Amino acid sequence: MSRLLFALMLSASTALRALPRRALTARRSAMTMKEGATTVVVTGASRGIGAAIAKDLGAQGCNVVVNYAASEGPAQEVVAFIKANGGDAIAVKANMAEIDEVKAMFKQVAAEFDGCDVLVNNAGITKDGLVMRMKPAQWQDVIDINLSGVFYCSQQAFNQMAKKRKGRIINMSSVVGLFGNPGQANYAAAKGGVCGLTMSNAKEFATRGVTVNAVCPGFIGTEMANELGEEMLDKVKSAIPLGRLGQVEEVAGLVRYLALDPSAGYITGHSLTIDGGIAIGSGF
Repeated sequence: MSRLLFALMLSASTALRALPRRALTARRSAMTMKEGATTVVVTGASRGIGAAIAKDLGAQGCNVVVNYAASEGPAQEVVAFIKANGGDAIAVKANMAEIDEVKAMFKQVAAEFDGCDVLVNNAGITKDGLVMRMKPAQWQDVIDINLSGVFYCSQQAFNQMAKKRKGRIINMSSVVGLFGNPGQANYAAAKGGVCGLTMSNAKEFATRGVTVNAVCPGFIGTEMANELGEEMLDKVKSAIPLGRLGQVEEVAGLVRYLALDPSAGYITGHSLTIDGGIAIGSGF
């Protein structure tokens, strides 16, 4: 039951499948990206929280690079939504575990959009299993995408932001990275690592005017929630002080604040929970 309940927390990252090495391919829109607009790269943006973030930022008039690993159709739907709601967007295929693909994606961003202004590291996968039964590939695949991918993208994005002497990086972690969860040692280690990486990068990148923060969602109502059934959802809600699941739009709103709001310019190095109060407990 514990694994089923905490599976909802995994919606902090869009589920992707680890892909074999292959050349990065890009899907360029026929329209020119808006000049002067903030250019945002959102990894794992074809569905779930990543799609909600991409749509929200697009609605603010941003140029959005919708990254995906396998789901081209849903990614193109996100692009279409953004264009219909005041922003501009393209979909770019790249596996976050492959450094060459990450480099190629940011090279394209630099060539076409004058570099990345905001990076949202959202891509992630899960491969659950008890430690004693976990295969090396289960461990490594999750670390490669959920942690190494964040490092690769942050490194490439900072190279572009440093030249502008400004930028914002938001890393999507999870409450599992803060508290752990049985059966998810790989996921918890990766997400906990993201929080540590956030603090280190915040200190390194501050001299160039770049802020780095992490967002740690708890139980969020996504497609995964529908699979649990009403009885299980009631049990989940009973453990949440606010008594309900979070919405992807609420997570996207927090990311929007950190990415675009002027008052967030003095916030860096923090891991912010958005969990209905799980971090403080449900009380007696």
